[in-house]
Amino acid sequence: MLGIKNIASYLPQNKISNYDKKDQFELNDDFIENKIGVKAHALKEKDEKASDLCVKAFENLLQKENIDISLIDCCVVVTQNPDFNIPHTSAIVHGKLGFSQECASFDISLGCSGYVYGLSNIISFMKNNGLKKGLLFTADPYSEIVDSEDKNTALLFGDGATVTYITEEGIYIPKAFSFGTSGKDYKELICGDKLYMNGRAVFNFTATTIPKHIQNLLEKNGLEDSSIDKYILHQGSKYIVDTIRKRLKVDVQKVPFDMYDYGNTVSSSIPIILEKEMKIDTNRRFVISGFGVGLSWASAILEKN
Repeated sequence: MLGIKNIASYLPQNKISNYDKKDQFELNDDFIENKIGVKAHALKEKDEKASDLCVKAFENLLQKENIDISLIDCCVVVTQNPDFNIPHTSAIVHGKLGFSQECASFDISLGCSGYVYGLSNIISFMKNNGLKKGLLFTADPYSEIVDSEDKNTALLFGDGATVTYITEEGIYIPKAFSFGTSGKDYKELICGDKLYMNGRAVFNFTATTIPKHIQNLLEKNGLEDSSIDKYILHQGSKYIVDTIRKRLKVDVQKVPFDMYDYGNTVSSSIPIILEKEMKIDTNRRFVISGFGVGLSWASAILEKN
C-alpha cells in the first residue's frame, strides 16, 4: 500500500542566534524561548539553492535506505522559493540526482500547508498512474526573501529541506485528508521584494481556524483524542503551537515542539518532526496539520501499516 517508507531531512550547520538580536529588536529571553520559540535559525550558504538543499536531504536518505535511483518514477518538490522561475525545481533535482527519463517530475507551489498537500498529490498521482517509488521533497530557503531588519520575520524563519520516500511498502499510510483556503486574506503573508507578514492576523487565523479544522477531521473519521498518539503541527511559532494545543485540549506530551535550534522551515517543519516520531514504536496514529501562506491549511491522519 502506497505510503511513507522513510523520511530524511537536511538542516544547515550555520546558525544565527536570536539572542544576538536582543538589543536590535528590544527582546528578552522569555519572548525568544516562549513566544517565538526560536533560539537560533539555520542559514544556508549564499550560493545554495532549493535544489541543493533537496540533494543534501536525499544524500541523508541514502544513509537510511538502499535506493536504486533508476527505479524512482516520481519526483515532486514543494517550494515557493524555487531555483528559478523557469524551469521547475524538480527538473533540476531530477538532473542532479540522475533519475531516469521515465521519472515524472513537477513542483507544488505551497508554503506551510505544502507537505500535507504534497503528500496527497504524490500518492494520488502515483496510484492513478501505476507508479511504484516516489520522492516528495520540501525546500523553502526563506533566507533569500527575509528582511533582516523586520522583527516579524527575521527572528522566525530557518532554511532546511526534507525528502519523503513513498513506496508500496509504506510504513505510515494516509487515511484521510482535509483542506481549506481563505484566499481573500492572501496579503497577510506575502512576498514582493521581501517577505511581509501580518503577525497578528496570521495568529488570529491559526488560533480560530485550525483547532476547529482538526476537530472536524477527527469527528468525520470517528476518532477521538484518545486514539491519536501525536499531533504534528506546523511549527509557526511556539505561541501558535501552544495555542492550538490548548484549544484542542490536548496533553502537551502529544504535541511535539522542535524548532528551537533551526527555526520555522515552512513546508519542511512537519516532516522534520515526523522523521523523529516515526522511530517511536508506540506511535501508531498521527494527525499532521500545516497552515499559513495563502492563507491555506491542510491536515491528514496517518496510520501505521
